[in-house]
Amino acid sequence: MSSGRKLVIVESPAKARTIASYLGDGYEVEASVGHIRDLPQPSELPADMKKGPFGKFAVDVENGFTPYYEVYGDKKKKVAELKRLLKDADELYLATDEDREGEAIAWHLLEALRPKVPVKRMVFHEITREAIERALQNTRDLDDRLVDAQETRRILDRLYGYEVSPVLWRKVRQGLSAGRVQSVATRLVVERERERMAFVNAEYWDVTGEFTTAGGDQWFSARLTGLDGAKVASGRDFTDRGELKGSDVVHLDEAAARSVVAAAEDGTTTVRSLETKPYTRRPAAPFTTSTLQQEASRKLRMSARQTMRTAQSLYENGYITYMRTDSPALSTQAIDAARRQAAELYGGDFVPAKPRIYTSKAKGAQEAHEAIRPAGDEFRTPQQVATELSGDQLKLYDLIWKRTVASQMGDARGSTASVRLGVTGTRPDGTALDAVFSASGTVITFRGFLAAYEEGRDTERYDSDDAEGSRLPTMAEGDAMDARELAAAGHSTTPPPRYTEASLVKALEERGIGRPSTYASTISTILDRGYVLARGQALVPSWLAFAVVRLLEEHFPKLVDYDFTAAMEADLDEIAAGGRDRTAWLSQFYYGSEAGPADGGLHGLVENLGDIDARDINSVPIGDGITLRVGRYGPYIEDLSAEVAEGATPPRASVPDDVAPDELTPERARELLATQAEGDNVLGQDPVTGHDIVAKNGRYGPYVTEVLPEPELDEGLSAAARKRALAALPKPRTGSLFKSMSLATVTLEEALQLLSLPRVVGVDPESGDEITAQNGRYGPYLKKGTDSRTLPSEEQLLTITLEEALAIYAQPKRGRGATASAPLRELGEDPTSGKPIVIKDGRFGPYVTDGETNRTLPKDASIESVTFEQAVELLALKRAAGPAKKRTTAKKPAAKKPAAKSTATKTTATKAVAAKKPATKTTATKSAAAKKPTTKKPAAD
Repeated sequence: MSSGRKLVIVESPAKARTIASYLGDGYEVEASVGHIRDLPQPSELPADMKKGPFGKFAVDVENGFTPYYEVYGDKKKKVAELKRLLKDADELYLATDEDREGEAIAWHLLEALRPKVPVKRMVFHEITREAIERALQNTRDLDDRLVDAQETRRILDRLYGYEVSPVLWRKVRQGLSAGRVQSVATRLVVERERERMAFVNAEYWDVTGEFTTAGGDQWFSARLTGLDGAKVASGRDFTDRGELKGSDVVHLDEAAARSVVAAAEDGTTTVRSLETKPYTRRPAAPFTTSTLQQEASRKLRMSARQTMRTAQSLYENGYITYMRTDSPALSTQAIDAARRQAAELYGGDFVPAKPRIYTSKAKGAQEAHEAIRPAGDEFRTPQQVATELSGDQLKLYDLIWKRTVASQMGDARGSTASVRLGVTGTRPDGTALDAVFSASGTVITFRGFLAAYEEGRDTERYDSDDAEGSRLPTMAEGDAMDARELAAAGHSTTPPPRYTEASLVKALEERGIGRPSTYASTISTILDRGYVLARGQALVPSWLAFAVVRLLEEHFPKLVDYDFTAAMEADLDEIAAGGRDRTAWLSQFYYGSEAGPADGGLHGLVENLGDIDARDINSVPIGDGITLRVGRYGPYIEDLSAEVAEGATPPRASVPDDVAPDELTPERARELLATQAEGDNVLGQDPVTGHDIVAKNGRYGPYVTEVLPEPELDEGLSAAARKRALAALPKPRTGSLFKSMSLATVTLEEALQLLSLPRVVGVDPESGDEITAQNGRYGPYLKKGTDSRTLPSEEQLLTITLEEALAIYAQPKRGRGATASAPLRELGEDPTSGKPIVIKDGRFGPYVTDGETNRTLPKDASIESVTFEQAVELLALKRAAGPAKKRTTAKKPAAKKPAAKSTATKTTATKAVAAKKPATKTTATKSAAAKKPTTKKPAAD
């Protein structure tokens, strides 16, 4: 008997809760919790498939690039639950996001669930009652073209990552990854650092002063721009090699600048020219995914990953429209809502007569969604949602609301004036002075959209000449002027600024590389892989990134070519639009044609790489005979110019993490070599193992370690097998030097003692427990079972006897809270609890507390950088989250014998309504009872 219930499947539980509140009792809304299936790692394939065509990639590249999918091991229970719910339903609504990823999730659900009831694809761009009701009335079929596009990307990334990454493992370092977008993004950051390393500093001087009309009191600043008929050089007039760009430019030194000041102070100043023109500035378009990430980075200091995570939460809870979009366009309802709200809040004069219509200018923009805006046909102001949102969510909603409303407001209007002042006089050496000082200013007479919002700007290399908002006094050509505070100042040219997350996102979008919806994960990947480090807002490439990028540039040049990568993106868009055949395109890329990577195709390129000099790839000349090497244990420098005995190792020094590549000059390298001259050397050999014992200076201070021989692994091993083999290898013993030791004096005997830790002191005769002496994060201590006791000094680790240890255990144990740690910083009084907020050092790192609520500082926040407002927000978020739930350990059920596996082709589940003839999609699939797959994502983007 029919239940009359309808099953609606979405991706996330938050989205499910919000939609369920709108649909009522006739609907069961359940979340798939993201993807349920993916390509398994080849090592996780069934035994009978590992030697077949799917064995290398879990994709049959020989037969139409057919993928083989498995249900994630941790999703099998979820799939079983969805099947159970489906048995009691009369209709299935697939309500995943309306983009390639969402369409793919819907298709995988159909493949796994095999519904026998009518299926409808339900799409919406915002989660409001009105939008959900409209979506129910306007369902559609599953879009096979979008599924094809996503599947092509997935297969492409698997081929790219699994072919190129092993080359990096062999020639640079184990565990590295290459990816279609992540490798190009890394190259951008590395190329900018190369520009900074090649940059040659140039010194120049300029002159500034303050001026006003004769006898006036409205002073303004102006800068020397012309001297004796020639232009005066500023920073932008020099090349990155420190050379002037033109011969008609005057390069002032200190003496020349001071002579201008001396002559101008006693000279005559008049207005030589005055130009005034109208000023108009239009509002920025509503947010796309890319511009939201950029602006949140500039104004809120939020990372791309943090921005997208926050936006996802706002969308799922019905506050904003879908946050993955390339389109700045607003719906008619949204335009009306924005115009009404602007008129209500700022007045009718601030709203233009006609609505503003925006279209995308981004290269490769293809999404059909609206811009990111507040949800609903009537916008709620930030004040109206302030009781429901807090922290990052409220900040981001406020940003989106302001940008949306401002986009439908009037232009800012005013006037811009540019003035050139002529200064004549006599220099101290008796020569005549004819100088020109320039100034400009913009006066805003009607703020327009600026009343609501002003777009942020990326850091510029040299300050703009615009002085928006500064006002110049009324003057006319020929007017006499007074001068004061004339001063000469020296300057240095600056290298190109490093990328920030905002400017990197902008650069990727401008080049048409990747999709804005993936930029957050791309940046997170290159940060997590250690290719890029964050220094404040700046992205600094590691030396590891230099080695990886160099290998790719020299041996896979097209794969990291910006235009080629953008062209691939355009081709994938064509597949999504139905203009290209997926199989033919993948064949071109992998096996070769004019569209292939280089020398035919990726397969042929990898097979015919030839010899790669790993030492050369991992070397970067610093200058003055010094070379940087990217070693197994981190970067180090070698002084190849030093005289050493035949066969001896040249002087070496580790490079600390806080030294950026452009800061490692020959002079800085010499300092490191001098500092570490006595360390980072072989102390001798362990008489037991024969391994060299080395003293080094590392990221966390000086230490000793043993050098194990390089492993010899079979190059035919799969990625997973190689990883398991490496994990099974013994790890080198290491030991930090005691505070009383130094790299200059540590001996082989002392090093071997350090490597012997933890040391067994003896056995407690009463309990039979072994007592060990260990050096931990919080200092030296004894351990007996689960009972730990602090030792007064590190030296006791090597000398303490069993009797002394038993005496310590015989004493009463001090509680953990017996001695409270002193605050690292005091920030002020918390507005909620009224108690002082301090930062302390805890077991899991620094944390902020008011004595009642504790919150660990985010990884990207330092003790010095946290503000009072951030601390208040962190504590508020922790209170709102409530106490952490205790984890329970369930008994693991006995393993069941897996059912027979099938590699037969399956057909796509029925689309839209059950009566419609199903379309066949050729993919190899696996039953739900198949071997447990790994949930690890592939290396490629």
